[in-house]
Formats: sequence, structure tokens, C-alpha cells
Amino acid sequence: MNEPRLQADLALHRPELRGYVHEPAYAGVLSFMRRRYTRELAGADVVVTGIPLDIATTFRPGARLGPAAMRAASVQLNEKLHPWGFGPCEHLSVIDYGDCAIDHHRPSTVVDSIVAHARPIVQSGATMLSLGGDHFVTYPLLKAHAEKHGPLAIVHFDAHCDTWPDDAPESLNHGTMFYKAVKDGLIDPTRSVQVGIRTWNDDFMGIEVLGADWVHEHGPKAVAERIRQIVGQHPAYLTFDIDCLDPAYAPGTGTPVPGGLTSAQAQQILRGLVPLKIVGMDVVEVAPAYDHAEITALAAAHMAAEMLCVLAAQRR
Repeated sequence: MNEPRLQADLALHRPELRGYVHEPAYAGVLSFMRRRYTRELAGADVVVTGIPLDIATTFRPGARLGPAAMRAASVQLNEKLHPWGFGPCEHLSVIDYGDCAIDHHRPSTVVDSIVAHARPIVQSGATMLSLGGDHFVTYPLLKAHAEKHGPLAIVHFDAHCDTWPDDAPESLNHGTMFYKAVKDGLIDPTRSVQVGIRTWNDDFMGIEVLGADWVHEHGPKAVAERIRQIVGQHPAYLTFDIDCLDPAYAPGTGTPVPGGLTSAQAQQILRGLVPLKIVGMDVVEVAPAYDHAEITALAAAHMAAEMLCVLAAQRR
């Protein structure tokens, strides 16, 4: 009887972009969800890439190590996922593009470096799933996506609105980049929504806020329905700051705030976003040095997997 041969290091040797082959979860090269490491964009539906920046933080640093932590936490996602009944890579050709090269010693080069990294991926027609890095990385990512799609709806999961005023063009700040993005015309605030917010700003710049208290009171289904109403079929960018989750579920982050969403609430909301026209996505602010038993990295990897399942459900 011929048993199938156990394989390893499929991040390097995977023969096909789609499908699953069992390999030990505890060993091997750690690409995201064991997908092939390559910079060949031909045939890719989704390109996963790391943006290891953390010089824009306002409290605890360390998110530059987030992409590596999320890759390591994704090893058990190489299979069919609950409750979808399929694995996203059955329906999507997903590659791991590796990380953006960022010179932390030359902050003035950061935005251009990230835009230049993202531009060929976005222009190829693939959907980009970026792993942060602090949340400032979303600003240059929005620049690259808006070049192709115009002003974007943003679906923003976070404890913080990140729209505090900042008119200094050279500033790198993970609390002001959506202020800049609205001012720069990268975001259409009338089509945008922020979920899980539990810090105050006198001016939310016209973006609808579904605060954490609203989520707890109305539940995930109502939240997803309201997001769908606001965004409609406008090209949407989905950004998930892991501090949207309560610190009980995500302690390993730079600016934790009690009172947040549970992992289950966030997953259920994401599952309700299948009708949206999502053109780009990211998961940010995992800071492994503050994590416990890798629960923050696990939560982030699973949120990223839910996003892939949303895309896969659209294409089935």
C-alpha cells in the first residue's frame, strides 16, 4: 500500500498556488498559511506581504516584529476553516511576497518605500493583504491603492479613530494617518466606517463610528449590516488594528484599551462583509514582546484568514 509522502517546507517547494498539502505545523519555513514564497505576481489572486514598521508608535514599540509573529501563528490554518467549510486557498491563488524593505534610520524614505513596494502588487490586479507593522503603514498603502481605484471607502477596526489633526507633511504618527488620508482625498468619509472605537476625538471627519459600546449593544450581525449599508459597492479598503480587540484577547499591542471586542465578535462581523467590493486589506499593530502565549498573534492570523475567506466566498 502506497501511503502519501509527508512533505515539508512547502513555502519553498509548493508545486501549485492553490490547494492544500499536509505538512507538520511545528516545523518548516514560516510563510503565511504555508503559501509559496515568491515575487512572481503572474497568476496570484492574493499577495500577502509584511510591512515591518514601528517608528510611528505613540506608546509601546515592537510592531516591526508583527509580520513574523503572524506568519508563525498561521501554521494551523493550512486546512478547511470553520464555519466556512472550505479553505480560502481552494478558491484563491495566494502567495507570500515577503517583506517590504524599510530603512528605519531614514524616516523620510518610509512612505515612498512602502508605496513603491505596494504599487506593482496593486497594479497587477491582485488583492493585497498586508501584515503590519504599526498602523501608519495603512497610509502609504492607501496611496498605492487610490492610484488605481480612486478615493476609497475604509472599513476600519480599531480602538482609536486615528483622525487626530496633523498637518505636518513629514510626520509619521499612527494616530493621525487617517486625518491625512481624508485631507489627501484617499478616503471617501461618507462611505467609510470605524468599528470598535473607544477613545474620543472632537472631529471624526465625517466617518461613521460604531463604537465598542454600540457593537456590544447591537451585536455583530447589526454591525455588519450597517457596514454594508454605508460602504455599498464602493471600492473598499479593510484595515484591522488588533487593538480593536479587548486586551484580554490581544495584549500584545502598542496601545491597548479595555472594553474592546471579543475575538468572536470580530470574526462574526468580518464574515458579514462578503458583499463588499474589497480591494485591499491589512492587519496591524501586533507587538510580540507584550504578548502572552502568542494569543495576540493567533488572533491576528485568524482575522487575516477570515479576510481571505471573505474573498474566497466572493469567488466560489
